[in-house]
Amino acid sequence: MSKWQTLQNSSFLESNARQRAHGLVDEGSFTELVGPLERFVSPHLPELGEAVEFDDGVVTGIGLLGKHPAIVISQEGRFIGGAVGEVGGAKMVGALKLAQSIFEDLQKRNPADAAARRPIVLISFETGGVRLHEANAGLLAHAEIMDQLQNLRRKVPVVAVVGSKIGCFGGMGFVAAATDVIVMSEFSRIGLTGPEVIEQEMGRAQFDASDRALVFRTTGGKHKYIMGDCNYLVEDRLAAFRRQVQDIAGMSMEQIEGLRRIGSRQKVEQQMKLVDFALGVAPADSTDMWKAVGNEDPQTLTDASYSQFMAIVKRLNPAV
Repeated sequence: MSKWQTLQNSSFLESNARQRAHGLVDEGSFTELVGPLERFVSPHLPELGEAVEFDDGVVTGIGLLGKHPAIVISQEGRFIGGAVGEVGGAKMVGALKLAQSIFEDLQKRNPADAAARRPIVLISFETGGVRLHEANAGLLAHAEIMDQLQNLRRKVPVVAVVGSKIGCFGGMGFVAAATDVIVMSEFSRIGLTGPEVIEQEMGRAQFDASDRALVFRTTGGKHKYIMGDCNYLVEDRLAAFRRQVQDIAGMSMEQIEGLRRIGSRQKVEQQMKLVDFALGVAPADSTDMWKAVGNEDPQTLTDASYSQFMAIVKRLNPAV
């Protein structure tokens, strides 16, 4: 069995950024760009007496998903919690610009075959948001990434892949929301503000960050799937994530656009209806919302395995 085949059977949660990058694309097709040998490190961390990483905690590269070039961005949570600084942010922006360049080149050289070979962007998020050591540079990177996502819209599908230990929080939560499609596992989390920050600002009585069950009921993959904040929920295996992004790569851009959660008047209206719906429910816990959308025994969903959950779950109807 090859290393790539072994990776396919690995836990996505336990895989590092480079393993995820290699495993999400076809076997042997991944080429890393601006890798550790290039030694592009943060210029800010040494000034603060902090250690650096030669890839600044972000792996970028290109591979294949069938005929589709796949531009991969994979964050490493083991380095400063996956926080985004100047170099890591620049690598992400550069990868997104590469996707646009490939798209434009295909359109110019062979427009009849452009759709069949259209690139796809995969962003494996594992981050708490902006790197506080270089906050202004990190914030600027977030803005540049969001700007590039808008440039790619309706041209190149951008898929957020969230299945790692830290999850996706802070400014990168905004970035994930701005992608076209979100794929999660039940062990992943997405939010704008991390549980510890909520507890610090609001008090433990309002939100106990040490209550892991509460944290996952509020920010975890099952909740996000039920409420429509993620499009697909998959098993915690690299192969499962890869199969899902492979299916997405074969969709038309019209189908991709329909999977977005934000970005149109209709989507805004749906979100406002959801706010009114939630106010009517007045939930004390996320499970109150699960029940309100048709899951009569929310506790069963909490304890269910992935296959059991998918067999019985009812999701929010956008027309609430």
